[in-house]
Amino acid sequence: QVQLVESGGGLVQAGGSLRLSCAASGSFFSIHAMGWYRQAPGKQRDLVAAITSGGRTNYADSVKGRFTISRDNAKNTVYLHMNSLKPEDTAVYYCNAQFITVQDGISRDLEVWGQGTLVTVPS
Repeated sequence: QVQLVESGGGLVQAGGSLRLSCAASGSFFSIHAMGWYRQAPGKQRDLVAAITSGGRTNYADSVKGRFTISRDNAKNTVYLHMNSLKPEDTAVYYCNAQFITVQDGISRDLEVWGQGTLVTVPS
């Protein structure tokens, strides 16, 4: 079974930094895109940042210049480096990955979500 395990959330003062990590495990052929989403109370889940297997990145306008997404393909891990944190960054952050699995000679796409990690930036 393919799964994503996140770590690194917590409470940080405004202006501070955090690094989130998300490691993939299980049986799969490859990972295409990996990304981070966040969901604040009462709001929808939105994309924060994404990165392809080739290193192409995409960021939400609200985090550009403050957050950096990176991945270690050898470790099947994606990171989110968050700097200059603001109270409005408070949310549950979810890792997402697009896997390619192969079973009985058939290739399939598989999307997996992590369990979420809470980031709190008090005002």
